[in-house]
Amino acid sequence: MVGTENTGLRGIKAATSRISLVDGEAGRLLYRGYAIEDLARWSTFEEVCYLLMHGQLPTAKRLRAFSQELASNRALPPGLLDAMRAQPLNTSPMAMLSAMVALLSGTCPDYDCDSREANERKAVRIIAVMPTVVAAWKRLRSGQEPIAPDPDLSHAANFLHMIWGEEQSETMNHFLDVALILQADHGFNASTFTTRVVASTRASMYSAVTAGIGALSGPLHGGANAQVMKNLIDVNDPDSVEEWVAEQFKHGRRVSGMGHAVYKTIDPRAAILQGMAQMIMDDRPEFRWYEMTERMVLATQEHFRSAKGREIYPNIDMYTASMYHAMGIEPDFYPAVFAMARAAGWTAHVLEEKFPPSPVKPVLYRPVCTYVGATDREYVPLEKRH
Repeated sequence: MVGTENTGLRGIKAATSRISLVDGEAGRLLYRGYAIEDLARWSTFEEVCYLLMHGQLPTAKRLRAFSQELASNRALPPGLLDAMRAQPLNTSPMAMLSAMVALLSGTCPDYDCDSREANERKAVRIIAVMPTVVAAWKRLRSGQEPIAPDPDLSHAANFLHMIWGEEQSETMNHFLDVALILQADHGFNASTFTTRVVASTRASMYSAVTAGIGALSGPLHGGANAQVMKNLIDVNDPDSVEEWVAEQFKHGRRVSGMGHAVYKTIDPRAAILQGMAQMIMDDRPEFRWYEMTERMVLATQEHFRSAKGREIYPNIDMYTASMYHAMGIEPDFYPAVFAMARAAGWTAHVLEEKFPPSPVKPVLYRPVCTYVGATDREYVPLEKRH
């Protein structure tokens, strides 16, 4: 009898990559061989973009040139801004982001060129424009005019500036920068694999990233941190957290932000953000969101240990939720901010897919499906069907 189990390709080795290593057993994440802890402490998002794209850390001169190239590509083409204004205000941020990246291809001078150099320029353009789209839609949806990007600000600082209309504190800018670094890449997750499948057909960088945005929009992937914040808002009272968690377990529901498909210990990104989340909300009214987050983690661990006899740990979504809330970002925009960061990884993977290191050859992904449906059915003419 043919098996009917749907494995979702879990554990299947589909390709090789030199971009990031996710070590679930040890709880490690490396970008191009560099520990994420070191990059979060010493690097910047711009430098990490360069590292993922080129495989090496840049010299000071190259980093300045790369950062300037990103900054010079931030402006949204007028036609795209007009298209955004024409959309219904209830259009989701991820739907808007997907549409604008697809439309961006129509204004690309390199669109018909598929060389390595042309694709690197496309990657820079996509990474640079995505925050402008997200910030513009956030303001348009609130009845405000979009703020033009500031080429003198860093990637993270410019995004917060475009949201608020004024520069934010160095601490706030730094915390967002670190969050973007931590979300820049993560192995062959669903959205990254999607971009590589599309790229393997020799489709454009824009098509591949648009597909990645679509995959990330799902609640089981990029929408998880939004669900964490919705849960916190629903609970609303730190003293009600334990009761809420007990109800989730009673009805067999998952607690978003807890557990990970790969990590068997705490998500190393969550470990970094945990202290940052506390610092960003300390001595502010938002601190209760951090307090609720920690109580939700502990209560979930206690119930899981009692029910399953094993440990469960928080993932990155548990802490980005309250951090983004403190930055003035609404929950339905969380996946779009995630996409802004993951664009660095997506574009690096598209480059690796199109131009793999020798002796690897590009190949079209074509997995096999196990058919379990009916066979040898006889066609009945329409007039004889009952």
